[in-house]
Amino acid sequence: MIGIGKVLILIGLFLVVLGAIFASGIKIPWLGQLPGDIYIRRDHFTFYFPLTTSIILSLILTLVLYLFRR
Repeated sequence: MIGIGKVLILIGLFLVVLGAIFASGIKIPWLGQLPGDIYIRRDHFTFYFPLTTSIILSLILTLVLYLFRR
């Protein structure tokens, strides 16, 4: 069984890698432009809520964490 310290280190490394990807400017083309993502644009107002993207990322993270727990 993996201890809590090792899990925190793995999560920290994952966040560092994810931060490096975002800081380098690499874009995932489909991320944030899926059907179901809410995008409203008016004259002086823009509202964006990536609903479908959030659900898919949540499912992927849940699967990855489930596999690490096994």
